[in-house]
Amino acid sequence: MAARRSMNPKRIGFLGFEGVAASELTRAADVLAAATLDGGYGNRISCYQISTIGFTSECFRAESGIAFWPDSTLETASELDTIVIPGGDGLRRSLASETIAEWLMARVNETRRVVAIGGGIYGVAPSGLLDGREVTTHWRYASDVARCFPNLRVDPRRHLVKDGAFYTSSGPGAAIDLSLALIEEDYGRHVSSGVAQDFVSAPTNGNGQHKLPRPLVFDSQPADRFAELIPWIMRNLHEDLSINTLARRACMSPSHFNRAFKSVFGSAPGEFVETLRINEAKRRLSVPKRTLETIAASVGFADAQTFRRAFERRLGAKPRSYLKNFNGSSIAAASANGEAVLSQTGRMSGAQKGLAIPTQH
Repeated sequence: MAARRSMNPKRIGFLGFEGVAASELTRAADVLAAATLDGGYGNRISCYQISTIGFTSECFRAESGIAFWPDSTLETASELDTIVIPGGDGLRRSLASETIAEWLMARVNETRRVVAIGGGIYGVAPSGLLDGREVTTHWRYASDVARCFPNLRVDPRRHLVKDGAFYTSSGPGAAIDLSLALIEEDYGRHVSSGVAQDFVSAPTNGNGQHKLPRPLVFDSQPADRFAELIPWIMRNLHEDLSINTLARRACMSPSHFNRAFKSVFGSAPGEFVETLRINEAKRRLSVPKRTLETIAASVGFADAQTFRRAFERRLGAKPRSYLKNFNGSSIAAASANGEAVLSQTGRMSGAQKGLAIPTQH
């Protein structure tokens, strides 16, 4: 696992512009750059590859006057895992915010997550990508953001907020906490806690002893992250639904996604997906002139033999035998919305009850 991560550190691009808040850019970048994995023999493996992206290849100056030279421009930047937009007075100029918003619109489908620090929300909101979403920002800008972008659900009392692939934080002071939360989401608490020791002032107990700082997490619940995922799975049963694919869709690391999924649904993602596939296959078996091969492929099984084994393991019968026996004790009727409804006239086995998940189209 460490070798794989060493080959592919996650690429994070920080947008830079005239009048950027230097502290928001550098604080978050420094924390992310400090995240490493143990490569053995005393070697450390970088978790992230950090770059700055300018409007042009010329240097840009922060509010404080500090000059930055970008690694690339909006036109030349390579594909990124995460895009971070710091705040700054320069972003509240319409031209800068509109330029960033247009660039984000062109990039969003190939980017796992978009992060706004404090006033950085001015660069994301004009794109419409945050419409209807919960966000936070610095309290000083909250009323103006709410007025300029009435479709956003702004709550400046929240420190860090994640809604789908979009992350917002309350201001410069939250830049470090935001980065630590991103690290924890990607690589777990062990890595984020190690970084936190270098960047977070450790509180002390009554005896004057330091306590290990605990990184903050985003103000969201696992169930919120899966609200759009399950309907998407049901519509794409024929596609690759591996943990890596689903985790990317939910904007989570595979390990974090696996734990969160189990806590919400009570089963592993692979088992859950197989249940959905078998359930849909049951419905398709009743369609005349459909072969096991076409049914297996249509719900995402590699081949008919894999489908047969999974079907028999879950229902205790081969697909065709199951259909024959089931038709002897049930009547299939089409509902008004086109879904198959089975009117039970005989006993249903425990395995069949366990697969009682409604199919969607």
